[in-house]
Amino acid sequence: MKYHKLGHTDIDVSVICLGTMTWGEQNTAAQAFEQMDYAVSQGVNFFDTAELYAIPPRAETYGRTEEIIGEWLKARGGRDQVVLTSKIAGPGEDWIPYIREGRTRFNRQHIVAALDASLQRLQTDYLDLYQLHWPERQTNFFGKLGFEPSDDDFTPVHETLQALNEQVQAGKIRYVGLSNETPWGVMQFLSLAEQHQLPRVVSVQNPYSLLNRSYEVGLAEVSWREQAGLLAYSPLGFGVLSGKYLAGARPEGARLSLFADYTRYSNEAAIAATEKYVALARQHQLDPAQMALAYVNTRPFLTSTIIGATTMEQLKSNVDSINVTLSSELVEGIEAIHNDHPNPSP
Repeated sequence: MKYHKLGHTDIDVSVICLGTMTWGEQNTAAQAFEQMDYAVSQGVNFFDTAELYAIPPRAETYGRTEEIIGEWLKARGGRDQVVLTSKIAGPGEDWIPYIREGRTRFNRQHIVAALDASLQRLQTDYLDLYQLHWPERQTNFFGKLGFEPSDDDFTPVHETLQALNEQVQAGKIRYVGLSNETPWGVMQFLSLAEQHQLPRVVSVQNPYSLLNRSYEVGLAEVSWREQAGLLAYSPLGFGVLSGKYLAGARPEGARLSLFADYTRYSNEAAIAATEKYVALARQHQLDPAQMALAYVNTRPFLTSTIIGATTMEQLKSNVDSINVTLSSELVEGIEAIHNDHPNPSP
């Protein structure tokens, strides 16, 4: 395994981070235990979860993923050997009314309530990293490319940082991070933290893959210069880049087979690009999924690549991507495809 520093901290995190959102929905607790046991045996020390999980979000499974991780930590021990991160959900009245009535505010009241509940489910006294899952304000995230100005009312960033700082001082969290953020948002958090001696953002968890490299446009420089590295989620585009959905295939038990509305990476342009990436990988005798992950793993602005798997076979292959080396010829091929099919799934 390879490791990077988490932002400006002295924490070493594995370049492969274990994603957990299928646990409690597509995966049982027993399967999740097997995944965690294997990941740790391979040097993975970084686990990412959220109060929202399992995915797709449902009231019946809200918080179940955290509960499973808590059960594993209690059974296995070694909490100090795992860098554990979770997230507070943002507002979402239309689709998560069961989480604080869908009206989360990133203020002291809601941050304390969400964090304390996560710690209880995870059976731990602290989190190494606590993230805001998506912005409270109205902006372009979750695949929305353009920004549309609005008169939305959101908690001032300074107030949010003060609330998070209270939890740092209380020993409940060590560091803070953002997710599904924009360059403006990240720089606001960084600037106000510096001005007021408040917790400095150490990471940004956004989508990044061969099908969506929009992070490179503005956020990559922020990550590099400000030591707030990318935690890349959906590095396989919901599994699309493995090639398993090409020609209309829908394997039994696969995410897109079970949840037909997960179409973010399945438009015509994304399919056309995926066909070329899969062909390129096979031309170089590589597994398409491992090639896609290896590309993400080697980005200079990256801290960690969040992988998710529903089977042990997938997990082992994804973890092993850390050992895949991409030749200069292959990288040139990737860039040529990207030039022809830039960000088909923003």
